[in-house]
Amino acid sequence: MSTIDSGWAITSLQQFVRATDQVSFDNRPGSGVVRLGTHQRSSDSDVAELAYVAEQILDRLLPEWRHADDRPTEVRHKARWNHLRDWAGRGIAALRHEQEMREKLGDDAPQISAGQLHPWVWGGARSLWQSGHYRSAVEDAAKKLNAETQNKVRRRDISESDLFKQAFSLDPPTNGKPRLRRRKPDDTDTYKSVQRGAWALAEGIYAGIRNPFNHEDPRDIDEQTALEYLAALSVLARWVDDAEVETAP
Repeated sequence: MSTIDSGWAITSLQQFVRATDQVSFDNRPGSGVVRLGTHQRSSDSDVAELAYVAEQILDRLLPEWRHADDRPTEVRHKARWNHLRDWAGRGIAALRHEQEMREKLGDDAPQISAGQLHPWVWGGARSLWQSGHYRSAVEDAAKKLNAETQNKVRRRDISESDLFKQAFSLDPPTNGKPRLRRRKPDDTDTYKSVQRGAWALAEGIYAGIRNPFNHEDPRDIDEQTALEYLAALSVLARWVDDAEVETAP
């Protein structure tokens, strides 16, 4: 939440809410035919434009809003904007009181934003994450990281744990088997440690997270667990992205 421009987001949400207010018809003398009841303040086309911006803000701020609408279909059609209005109000409150709530409720710990994770990871996870499919989002992020690593070392013959183990191997590169070096190769324990740490992390991720998804109960995972999995993938993605490719002479 801290990465959002709060002032802009609040104003945008308020504009949407105001545009969808129900207001009385203008029945002042000379205004024409007297009409009873109320109407939407702004036209549907103007509201639709403001709604798009509001949706993007809520996707970042309160992503659960999209799958929290349990109204019957006929009610949704009659009150098109009501669900989004309700969540826009929550979004405004969340933005206004974020810091105060964390301080008063005793949870002032730093927060992690999925949007600030490595682009390979969030790019792979984003669409499924925003629809609430957290398990599938993590799977797609892992696949994206695997593909980007294959591209970097120009190898399609191996994947996942084996790919990272060979890419970060301490062995010198050979024809068709480039290496990824997190720092300039030398004989120090530090160099060996960072190389070994990279493929060990990959082994843990693909053996402990990715592979069980293929063999265990297919039920979804909760949002917090999924976010922690994405964070682990993001660390590995940054190591791959920052590493230098070493090829055989």
